[in-house]
Amino acid sequence: MIVAEGHRQISEVGFARFSAREVAKRIGYSIGTLYNVFGSYDQLILAINGRTLDLWRAHLEARIDRAQGDRLHCAIEAYFEFAFANRHAWTAVYDFHLPEDAEPPEEYRRKVMAIFDIVVAEIARSLPENRRHEAAALARSLLATVHGHCLFALSGTFDILGEENAVAAAMARVCDAIGAQAAS
Repeated sequence: MIVAEGHRQISEVGFARFSAREVAKRIGYSIGTLYNVFGSYDQLILAINGRTLDLWRAHLEARIDRAQGDRLHCAIEAYFEFAFANRHAWTAVYDFHLPEDAEPPEEYRRKVMAIFDIVVAEIARSLPENRRHEAAALARSLLATVHGHCLFALSGTFDILGEENAVAAAMARVCDAIGAQAAS
């Protein structure tokens, strides 16, 4: 119940305006109860962001499963679709940072890696057999590329720069990188 309300609120107002007190108020609990359940504000946000990651993974898997053609292209489209449909919750995953001396819990890492592993598998499918072992390293860079394109599209920066199709631009960069990796 706490995570559901927190996710609803972060989806509505974004991370910068998120209030644990407001979550507690809306579900009829005290702020102390939230901290007793989660241990800290950071752990609460990780739980909320974990829910976003679960939803994102489900969207990505469903979209790829329905792919009629290029599965990697569908994965890139799914990245943009999820970000645009869940703007505040999606950006909260990137806006929130643990203190430098803190590590995310293993469960959270698994959720991040579940999305990453889907992407790695799709990139590996696009590489020649003898280069598939390089898919994880390539995926890290390509995720950053797609993320940057998506962020520019969300923020309106691509509109200013005259980019009319951010998904196509991201896909072109991904194809360039995969082609270069395959050829090298």
